[in-house]
Amino acid sequence: MKITEFIKDGLLYLDGGMGTLLQETGLLPGELPERWCITHPEVITAIHRAYYDAGSHVVNTNTFGANALKLSDGELEEIVCAAIACARAAQRESITDQPTWVALDVGPLGRMLRPLGDLDFEDAVEVFAKTVRLGARYGADLIMIETMNDSYETKAALLAAKENCSLPVFVSNAYGEDGKLMTGASPAAMVALLEGMGADAIGVNCSLGPAALSPVVEEYLACASVPVLLKPNAGLPKVEGGKTVYDISPADFAREVVALIDKGVRIAGGCCGTTPDYIRATVAASTGHVPLPIEKKSVTTVSSYTHAVVFGNAPVLIGERINPTGKKRFKEALKANDVDYILGEGLSQAAHGVDILDVNVGLPEIDETAMLSRVVCELQAVTDLPLQIDSSDPVAMEASLRRYNGKAMINSVNGKEESMRAVFPLVKKYGGLVVALTLDEAGIPADAEGRLSIARRILARAAEYGIEKKDIVFDPLALTVSADGGAAKATLDALELIRTQLGCHTSLGVSNVSFGLPARDMINGTFFSMALCRGLSAAIMNPYSAEMMKTYYAYRALSGLDENCADFIAYAETVAPMGSATVQATPVAVKKNATDGMSELSAAIVKGLSERAANLTRQRVRELEDPLILVQEEIIPALNTVGVGFENKTVYLPQLLMSAEAAKAAFEVIKASMKGCEKSAKCAIVLATVKGDIHDIGKNIVKLLLENYGFDVTDLGRDVSPEAVVAAVERTKAPLVGLSALMTTTVPAMEETIKQLRVAHPACRVVVGGAVLNREYADAIGADKYARDAMETVRYAEEIFESLK
Repeated sequence: MKITEFIKDGLLYLDGGMGTLLQETGLLPGELPERWCITHPEVITAIHRAYYDAGSHVVNTNTFGANALKLSDGELEEIVCAAIACARAAQRESITDQPTWVALDVGPLGRMLRPLGDLDFEDAVEVFAKTVRLGARYGADLIMIETMNDSYETKAALLAAKENCSLPVFVSNAYGEDGKLMTGASPAAMVALLEGMGADAIGVNCSLGPAALSPVVEEYLACASVPVLLKPNAGLPKVEGGKTVYDISPADFAREVVALIDKGVRIAGGCCGTTPDYIRATVAASTGHVPLPIEKKSVTTVSSYTHAVVFGNAPVLIGERINPTGKKRFKEALKANDVDYILGEGLSQAAHGVDILDVNVGLPEIDETAMLSRVVCELQAVTDLPLQIDSSDPVAMEASLRRYNGKAMINSVNGKEESMRAVFPLVKKYGGLVVALTLDEAGIPADAEGRLSIARRILARAAEYGIEKKDIVFDPLALTVSADGGAAKATLDALELIRTQLGCHTSLGVSNVSFGLPARDMINGTFFSMALCRGLSAAIMNPYSAEMMKTYYAYRALSGLDENCADFIAYAETVAPMGSATVQATPVAVKKNATDGMSELSAAIVKGLSERAANLTRQRVRELEDPLILVQEEIIPALNTVGVGFENKTVYLPQLLMSAEAAKAAFEVIKASMKGCEKSAKCAIVLATVKGDIHDIGKNIVKLLLENYGFDVTDLGRDVSPEAVVAAVERTKAPLVGLSALMTTTVPAMEETIKQLRVAHPACRVVVGGAVLNREYADAIGADKYARDAMETVRYAEEIFESLK
């Protein structure tokens, strides 16, 4: 039986942890667990067999960290082949009589993707693809992508799996205590992305115990139309008698997991700290529990790297200003590769309250494919709004969809067969919410019924590609009333027919209705109001239009969509005086902007605009006798603003990193202007990812921030021995060392490093961080400080520096 058929009606049990069991069996600190598939196959097979015997239907191969960044091509192939052979041997030897499968385990690469890191998206796809191809070649039954804490890396792994094998793909992400991925994605955003790309099952693993992950799991269950999986930790780690243990027993673990099975979880197992006993207890506790049916949610949604925007709850505003049509300055920016101007337009529209940004860079004089991909990527680096990718060129569309971090809105397809053949395969492959224009080879029908007929044909054709109607938003096309007095009525009638007869959402380019008329804002605002009353879901519109925004806020208040009319009241306080058609000055202050009252340089750093920050700094240093004034009065305060936002969970990691990069660009200009007269650093700090661990994302983030705050950082890199750390402290006289580890198997190496530092340099403080650590665990291995995130490390470093004065 295929595993995808099995989970339609039954509960599927996965295995539990591998690393802690290998440590108990003799895995040395810093030793790669994956190599045990070759050197100790009997141990790996025995662990797999124990899980099968305990009731697991699926075991993950011991390949979590097996990738081409860590291993040569030859060793990678040898390990994957041996890992699958161990799992197959366990299948044959197991006493179970139930169906069993072998999953190729694919873990994170340990490096951030651009623009937050140095690894290109396509390079990441190819690294994952090498492992996937080997897994398929040597007989894996499915691909298990797990413990991913970045949506972009998750997309790269899933894309690699879908492009390089025909096996089922399960995808599981690791969420923090705030219910977000490390880079900010909500569960709803991940459901939108992963379902859109065709994952067969999705869910949550690692980080926390079952009860702590319950809110995340429940959000998955509310959004997902595919099976939801759960592989929690056995609680939190602690040290007892020199041994790492976890604080949730098998019985308690089983009870908490079964509670979530009863809410709809279809696939269950364990992660760090769990053993065959945990799986056995879970199987026993859930025996007789009938799984809830997996229901289609029919949610129409798009997403960015942080959040999802759902259609139907309230009108969705799509900002239209990133488009060269009728905009001389925008055309000049495209020709001059002035991407900062385009980013500024996006940020301004975001400040005016739009939900989605339309992105159109189609201009005959430029390379649209290259420019559209660049603008999409750079916009996503400075704003977390979802994007509508707007192009009539399928090549440009695909290039941008491939690199888009989330589930994009796609503008557009129409009823022409040529259009549907070109666009629908892209929607199916990359996921997306496609705007469908109600026109075909014969043009735009004059009446509503004709447009409805085209919409029906589009739906039928989309279904042939496996695209559901929830992923189609119809645009019944607003035509100018100056040429046809009945045009607006026909559009509104079509809008209502599509909503009531097809059950689909709609979108309109509202301003088209007034083309050729004076005082266009008056027409646009009224037409927008009429369309909303007929059920319009979304509008592509000018957020700088006072009439449009008045209509939007008034409609929400009158429709009961604005609790206590709070947004309307806030907006009304900012409205331009009567008679002014457009809000001219600052962004509509419906919600206070972090950059209000800041200098241009500080605002550029907060927004993450590196090129603008560098240019503004060049202007300022020519005006100042002491350029270091900029550091203390504008750069550091801007970094602090973003840092506080990050600590308060109002700013996410990508924004923090882009702001740090912008500050770095400003610092470089100041250093160059001082010609050897730079101010000395605060103090030296040594950073390292410990022996056996190649995951240095967290360390690199800390390094970037510490350097921006003026510390002299020595970065020893990944897989660093205790002796190398001790030697670096001796050489630099650093009063502080920062150590990072992602995997449970490398925590002993961290403990050994701390022990050697205590002997050689007892005055040196040690701060530790990583996904497998907590404060109690850090205390147990002798660290001075546990930092939950990069900003907490910066704050601790400031304390150490102050104590040295």
